Amino acid sequence: MSRKSVFPQAAAPQAQKRPVSQTHHGITQTDDYAWMRADNWQDVFRDPSLLDPEIRAQLEAENAYQSAMMADTADLQKVLFSEMKGRIKEDDSSVPMKDGPYAYGSSFKLGGEQPRYFRTPRDGGTEHILLDGDAEAAGKPYFRLGGIDHSSDHARLLWAYDDKGSEFFTLRVRDLASGQDLTDSVADSGGSGVWAKDNDGFFYARLDANHRPSKLLFHKLGSAGRDDHLVYEETDPGFFMNVGGTRDNRWILIAINDHETSEYRLLRSDDPFSEPKLVAARETGLQYDLEDGGDVFFILTNADGAEDFKIMTAPVDDPARANWRELVAHEPGRLILSVIGFKDHLVRLERKDGLPRIVVRDRSSGAEHMIAFDEEAYSLGLSGSYEYDTEVMRFTYSSMTTPAQVFDYNMRTRERTLLKTQEVPSGHDPDRYVTRRLMAPAEDGELVPVSLIYHKDTPLDGSAPCLLYGYGAYGITIPAAFNTNCLSLVDRGFVYAIAHVRGGKDKGYGWYEDGKRSRKTNTFTDFIAAARHLVGTGYTAHDRIVAQGGSAGGMLMGAIANMAPEAFGGIVAEVPFVDVLATMLDATLPLTPPEWPEWGNPIQSEADYRLIAGYSPYDNVAALAYPPILAVAGLTDPRVTYWEPAKWAARLRERKAGDNPVLFKINMESGHAGASGRFSRLEEIAFTYAFALKVTGRMEAKPLG
Repeated sequence: MSRKSVFPQAAAPQAQKRPVSQTHHGITQTDDYAWMRADNWQDVFRDPSLLDPEIRAQLEAENAYQSAMMADTADLQKVLFSEMKGRIKEDDSSVPMKDGPYAYGSSFKLGGEQPRYFRTPRDGGTEHILLDGDAEAAGKPYFRLGGIDHSSDHARLLWAYDDKGSEFFTLRVRDLASGQDLTDSVADSGGSGVWAKDNDGFFYARLDANHRPSKLLFHKLGSAGRDDHLVYEETDPGFFMNVGGTRDNRWILIAINDHETSEYRLLRSDDPFSEPKLVAARETGLQYDLEDGGDVFFILTNADGAEDFKIMTAPVDDPARANWRELVAHEPGRLILSVIGFKDHLVRLERKDGLPRIVVRDRSSGAEHMIAFDEEAYSLGLSGSYEYDTEVMRFTYSSMTTPAQVFDYNMRTRERTLLKTQEVPSGHDPDRYVTRRLMAPAEDGELVPVSLIYHKDTPLDGSAPCLLYGYGAYGITIPAAFNTNCLSLVDRGFVYAIAHVRGGKDKGYGWYEDGKRSRKTNTFTDFIAAARHLVGTGYTAHDRIVAQGGSAGGMLMGAIANMAPEAFGGIVAEVPFVDVLATMLDATLPLTPPEWPEWGNPIQSEADYRLIAGYSPYDNVAALAYPPILAVAGLTDPRVTYWEPAKWAARLRERKAGDNPVLFKINMESGHAGASGRFSRLEEIAFTYAFALKVTGRMEAKPLG
């Protein structure tokens, strides 16, 4: 049934058409809305006031239109915001983690938007605030903290912030005795740094004008930033670079990678001016990660055909590939996700049969034991430890019905200590909800996992609305974790579902490979199959399904809108990567060269060009009866540039059939992550949930008992 009547009659913004054509591989592509991309886009990321007035007027017209179309949801948004805020413990605090004489943690104050970082004496006592995010954010429309790292002598704090949303972070150093920042200030960093052995300086990656971390530098405390020492420069624009350190502070790890290939270089943290030592040269398709193990490095790798990864060891004085020795063999279908080394134990997080588990290995005997849980779908995370010589490590657990729990685990005695359970101040009764895991048959016979949560009183006769979330890229798995926000929909009779489509690693590395490049369309058909299975099994109906995804998941939203618009009652695309072909054809954009292994390189390959052109959402908009669509973006987003959804909205309105609206909401003071404060972010979620309730005719729905 049509839902068009729920929106008022209002004139949508009409963007001017100014055709610009480009020809590649003998194929001409014409873009009527290319003018929305500011010529000075790099400058706009740093200073949004520099945006061309004509483009600004177009974006502001979009905001005025969506505001008018959603005006009748204003009260509902306030109710939803109040509910979601009521589920957050406003003065929440993490469980401090021990490191030497202190324990470090983070907390929020009542009404606070930003976290505070504190420490206590090791075994408890008075909290000392090291950094107050709210104080640092005062007077700024956007503020986001980056990495926080205390020095090994506990005298200083290295911290980062971004006050534009452009993800160009400034690094500062705080003296913890006085509470004052030193004069050191390093701009244009990637958002984190690593202390040198003697804590007299730090290593960091600097971003170039195109937002690429191309240089690794060492900053000596007290020196001018222009004097920073160049440690290593990555000249291939197709590779990311970041810097990390080991917990014993002996090594600086220079990690260089794209989406399928990795390379490490090592530097002793007490010798910042030495030449970094190559571990294993980059080899297309070879991935490996290093973890310190004292006299050895543990190496998590897919070498020698280990698609789901294996664990090797190598001596720290010569970890070249010729010296790698197998420790944990490859097991097809068991994907090893990460490893943490301790003096006497090795811990790994892995996934098998779609569910995570933690395995602890005694380094001397090789004996292993497992930490697992019994729920049908759940999430596990390794928090590890600041300390290397310890037998206690930390992990987290949650499910779609179980609030997050933090455990300390003694790897020797196997004693599990519950430190904290996420508080829901407004109350949470898990017995009111049901969580399920379905397997939806895909077009090619594969089974797509779908995680569900719904209220126990929700009728399963096809009448319930459904929010179906998907991502499906870069091997990222969307966990079946506790989410207090979605309860505002679930309590109003929604089935909340996550489709674990190909492109993630939910069913192993092969699940990722089956959703990239030439097999990218599997991601889209998997999502459509999940929607049809939910309908076929009585959970919902097609006109009651609201699809949601962000970033690469926003591309998924654009693709399924073109492929199966009749299967959805509404679509929410957040920071959507929808202009895939044009972006992959432009090597000057921030992330384009590193993205080619994921999507293909249409500049060099005609086959890749035709492949991407075949599904790129912007390029395949047609005269279809699209459901209502909401696109959400940020002006200073360096990952999915604002003009992608702006152009998409304009082309959808130009070409679509029917009266369903296309709404475009752009935050003029934020980037890829949306609003930076925890409560202002809730306001954005309340808006998208109000849209979902509106298009499914549930604006007046009262929460179930």
